Amino acid sequence: MAGDRTESVPPDQSADLARRIARHRPGHALDRAFYTDAGIFERDLDRMLLKHWFLAAHASSVPRTGDFRVVDLGAESIIIVRSAPAEIRALLNVCRHRGSRVCTTASGRATAGRLTCPYHAWTYGLDGRLLVAREMPEPFDRSDFGLRSLPVRVVEGLIFTTFAREPLDFASAEAALTGSAGVHGWAKAKVAHSETYSINANWKLAIENYMECYHCQPAHPEFSKRHVYARPAAQSEAIEREGRRRADALGIVIADVDEYGESSRPGGESVSVFRSALNEGVDSATRDGRRIARLMGAFGGHDGNSTYFDIGPISDFLAYADHGVIYRFIPRSVLHTEMEVIWLVHEDAVEGTDYDVAQLTWLWKTTSIEDKRIVEHNQAGINSRFFEPGPYSSQEPYARRFVDWYLRELAGN
Repeated sequence: MAGDRTESVPPDQSADLARRIARHRPGHALDRAFYTDAGIFERDLDRMLLKHWFLAAHASSVPRTGDFRVVDLGAESIIIVRSAPAEIRALLNVCRHRGSRVCTTASGRATAGRLTCPYHAWTYGLDGRLLVAREMPEPFDRSDFGLRSLPVRVVEGLIFTTFAREPLDFASAEAALTGSAGVHGWAKAKVAHSETYSINANWKLAIENYMECYHCQPAHPEFSKRHVYARPAAQSEAIEREGRRRADALGIVIADVDEYGESSRPGGESVSVFRSALNEGVDSATRDGRRIARLMGAFGGHDGNSTYFDIGPISDFLAYADHGVIYRFIPRSVLHTEMEVIWLVHEDAVEGTDYDVAQLTWLWKTTSIEDKRIVEHNQAGINSRFFEPGPYSSQEPYARRFVDWYLRELAGN
């Protein structure tokens, strides 16, 4: 776990990193090395990524006892398994014999309620206990060799886990999720579709891109036609007020929360929730702006708004009245990030009757393909030895806050 890891950066590199952090100009993008140096990526894992809670899956992905999903972060691998009807566990996907991956497929169902390592057939229960280890000499105590467990929180159908030995307090995040994903009915949702995009860029570029909409009008025309968030604040204030009025009229109350990054409570997980209006005549993220699926949660009608919420540094969410979208950012290596996009609909919705997958996924497939392209172009420019970090605009406050938060965590403060 995070607290067990050996520090990845040697002392001389640590001194160089400290100098780079000290040289950072407030309000500017990061220096080139933060996006290109493999040693700094390992530091990212130790100091930030393995420390925070992150979304592993939606509970509907493991509906029956014995169902599992494998999720990765860097070189680490986790088995998310439903170990009992009302219990979900996170187990390290590392056999306690000689370290093989126990589950080698992205998802599946445990045979006879057991997880068996394909290398030497060590066999584990769904709770991680070692059940079978052939030909082991005495003394050998199976109870000492179970799969390592990670903390798990399941809130409104969302499964979170962390590698931290002493996890950050999740109370504020849970309350915010109850007041946002809960209102949108995500506990009674199911996965309608998922798509994974491989991005040849550092994970921080993907996150910075997600955390700002300065790029939306030039880079995302379809998103901008439907979302007021693409406009500068001065152009959107009146429309946002009208969106709030519509929500109030329908009795939809979702409170804004701003505990993002360094604004999080001491010892607590970062969380942000905010509402933003859709453009006039738009009820959902579809080609024609109309509802694509049955209404979810507390939504007895469309209020013409969307809800954004973020937990930790790499788990982001967007909810409409009729469906939800999850973004899971998965740092793989210094220049490789995966972005899994998951679409949610009401658990009773029937494909082909209540929704059409192509229509449901159209906007965020379009936007994600555009994001992959612009982030990879961003990385290509940063790879230049002549790159110099530029200043953030007034439409990039969360990208700036992310960078400030990241540097503080990287320095270990």
